[in-house]
Amino acid sequence: DVCIVQLTIAQEKNFKQKLDKDRGFYDMLLRLNGKPIPGIAASQSLPLDPVKRMFQLHWQHSELLSFLKSQGAYLSHVMPEFLLAPEDYKIWTEVNTGLRVRSMRSSGKLSGKSIFVLEDSTFETISKRAWTDVLLQIYKVFVLTRVSSRIVPDPSSLESLQNMPGIKSEPLYSNIYSRYERAVLIWLNKHYEKNRKIVWKDSQRGGIPPMRWIVNFDQDLLDGLVLAAQIAAYCPYLIPTHFIKMYTDPRTHEQLLHNALILVKALHAVHLDMDIKV
Repeated sequence: DVCIVQLTIAQEKNFKQKLDKDRGFYDMLLRLNGKPIPGIAASQSLPLDPVKRMFQLHWQHSELLSFLKSQGAYLSHVMPEFLLAPEDYKIWTEVNTGLRVRSMRSSGKLSGKSIFVLEDSTFETISKRAWTDVLLQIYKVFVLTRVSSRIVPDPSSLESLQNMPGIKSEPLYSNIYSRYERAVLIWLNKHYEKNRKIVWKDSQRGGIPPMRWIVNFDQDLLDGLVLAAQIAAYCPYLIPTHFIKMYTDPRTHEQLLHNALILVKALHAVHLDMDIKV
């Protein structure tokens, strides 16, 4: 879509009239950021020559990733070439492997380091994952930062959590998570404590799970119960079909795998197919 929009700009003089209806990816970033990304114009066009187009897109994606990382995005695993369209990625590999004119490499536009040449199906999978991660990190750095802590209920206001230590959102309270990510932790605590007695009140596989203090996004989410409680808050119809079957006190790898399978199936049931593996 990034490529199509920019090519349309180059080919249609009156494309600007359509821009309000079908805004481009970089124009979306301009709106979210409030100011242009250094070196990238929202409405710049692409050259029609395939190789030159590939170089410009690769450069744009490199600048985009550098900018997002400077804003706090975690994208060290995403390479600019993963964001190219399949046909442009094929040109990129041909130029890098010498199947196209090597003078393009000597121009300094591409580095001489070793590259991974991916099969078509593998590239499709990695590209989807890369774009998903880019969009999620864009959400984190541009949207999550605007969430006011005043609209996130403090879990300490719940009677059952009054004896638990709270999660504060002051900037210096954590050297791991930003205050915006800690707002998400507050949200996780609130929904888990509110819903654990609702989701698993009739559980035959461990009963109601115990209270817990959720302070991270890895260890505390491993058994799937916290995430299931969040989804149940918005999709309660998944409780009898999916979540009631989870182990509420999983002790073996098989039981953890069972919970993960149910969680992924629940995501697919509501069409949140983000390529998450069990």
